[in-house]
Amino acid sequence: MRRLRQLADRTPAGRERYVDLLRALAITMVVLGHWGITVITHDRAGRPSGHSALGDLPWVWPLTWVAQVMPVFFLVGGFANAASLTAHRNRGGDPTGWLVDRSARLVRPTTALLVVLAVGATVAWLRHADPSQIRTVAWFATIPLWFLVAYLVVVPLTPPMYALHRRFGLAVPAVLVGLVALGDLGRLLGPEALATGNYLFGWLAVHQIGFAWYDARDPGTPRRRRLPLTRRAGALLLAAGLTLLVLLTVVGPYPVVMLNVPGERLDNAAPPSLALLAAATTQLGLVLLLRGPAERWLRRARPWQAVIAVNAVVLTVFLWHLTAAILLIGLLDALGVLPTPVVGTAAWWAWRIPWLLALAVVLSVLVAVFGPIEARSRRSRARDAPSTPWRTVLAVAGYSGVVAGLLINSLTGKSVAEPLGLPAPALVAYLAGAGLLRLLRSGWGSRG
Repeated sequence: MRRLRQLADRTPAGRERYVDLLRALAITMVVLGHWGITVITHDRAGRPSGHSALGDLPWVWPLTWVAQVMPVFFLVGGFANAASLTAHRNRGGDPTGWLVDRSARLVRPTTALLVVLAVGATVAWLRHADPSQIRTVAWFATIPLWFLVAYLVVVPLTPPMYALHRRFGLAVPAVLVGLVALGDLGRLLGPEALATGNYLFGWLAVHQIGFAWYDARDPGTPRRRRLPLTRRAGALLLAAGLTLLVLLTVVGPYPVVMLNVPGERLDNAAPPSLALLAAATTQLGLVLLLRGPAERWLRRARPWQAVIAVNAVVLTVFLWHLTAAILLIGLLDALGVLPTPVVGTAAWWAWRIPWLLALAVVLSVLVAVFGPIEARSRRSRARDAPSTPWRTVLAVAGYSGVVAGLLINSLTGKSVAEPLGLPAPALVAYLAGAGLLRLLRSGWGSRG
C-alpha cells in the first residue's frame, strides 16, 4: 500500500488518468467475458472440454457491441504509444531504442507464460500424456496470444504512423477505414483473400484515433490532428456508431455479434470489419461522454491507487486468465465435483457467481507469482543513446522472431500432437527473438 501511495503521489498533474482506467477496465471485461460465457462439458472420453455459450444465447449478441473491448485497448494503446514515443524522443532517444524499451513490457510477461507452459507440457509428456491432449490444453491457455500478435504488429509501426498522423491527421484513419471496407467487399463478394489486410488496417485505424486523443491535450495542435473531447462530440459519435451498427448488422450483411460464433456468415473481429469499427465508434462516443466524471473520480486517492495496482499487472492478468480456468477445471474434475450444467438453464446461470469467484482466487495466486515480472519490466528502461544501424537490424530481427513465434502458435491447430504444448519452431523463434531483445536492452549495440 505504501508503494501505491508513493506512485499515486508522484503522478504528474497533467497525466490523463482516464486512459489508465480504460486499459484496466478493458482487460477486466475481457477476463470476465471469457470466464462468464464458458460452458464446461465432458467429451466422449470423459475428459473436461469447453466452448463459448454465445452460440446458444443469441439474445446476448447486442451486448457484444460494448463487451468487445479490443477497440478500447487499441485506442488506449495509440494514446500510450504516442506519449511514450514523444517522451523518448525528448530524452534524445530514437525509434529503435523506443521499440527495444517498449518490447520489454510486452515480451517479459509473455515469455514467463510460454516457458511455464512448455515446461509443464514436457513434464506431462515424460509422464506419457497424449501429445494431442497436451496441445489442446496449451492451445486454450494461449488463446489470449491471438490478440497480442495483432498488438505487437501495430506497436513497431507507431513511429511512421505517428509521423503520418502529424502530417495528415484524421485523414489517415479515414483512409484505413476505406481499406477495411474494400476488404469486406472481398469477404462478401470475393476474393476473400482481399480481407487479409483488415487484420492490420482495422486495428491501425483505432490506434490512430489514440494518436488524435493524445494530440488533443495540446490546444496548439492543428484541428485536423485533434480528437474532439467534448460531451457533444461523444454524443454525436455514440449516435452515429449505433446507427451504423443497426444498418450494418440488422439491415445489412454483418452478424450482430462482435465475437466469433461458429456458423455465422462473417467474423466481425477476425479480421476487423466495418461493423466492428462502427462498434468502436459507439464505444468511443461512450468513452468521451464518461470522460469528465471519470477524471474527477480518479482525482480521489483510493480509486487512482486501485487503477495503478491493476495496471502494474494488467498484462499478466490477461495472459494467465485462461490458464486459471484450466487449473480450476482440472482440480474440480480430479476431485469429482466439476459442475457441467446445460447452458442457459437456471443451474448454469446460478453457477456463474461461484465460478467467477473461484477463478478470481486462482488468478490472484498466479498474479502474485508472475505479476512481479511485469512490474519489473515497467520500471526498466533501455538506454536512450543513439542506435547503430547494426543494432536496428538486430532489433527488427528480434522483434520479428517474437511475432513469428506467437503467430505460428496461433495458427497451429489445437489437436496437433505437440509434446511441448507449443510448436517447436514457434518456441525457438520466440525465445531467440526475446533473447535478442533482452541483449539489446542491456545496451549492447549502442554507441559508446
